[in-house]
Amino acid sequence: MAEFNTGLPSVRLVQQWIKDKKEVDVKLITNDLLVGIILWQDPQCIYLSEVSGQSTLIWRDSLVYLKPKG
Repeated sequence: MAEFNTGLPSVRLVQQWIKDKKEVDVKLITNDLLVGIILWQDPQCIYLSEVSGQSTLIWRDSLVYLKPKG
């Protein structure tokens, strides 16, 4: 299992979005675009609470990008 390096800028940025409850666009390799708030992250996944009310566990390997709204 990979060590979760909280010193990486990308990890710190996502942590800040989690803390601020920032709404984000999540683009997947399937070309799906999800919109919601990231509730938590770990070395393998992020957990997204979508604006539709659905919660989704997303494997990092399936991400194209994360982009904050506004």
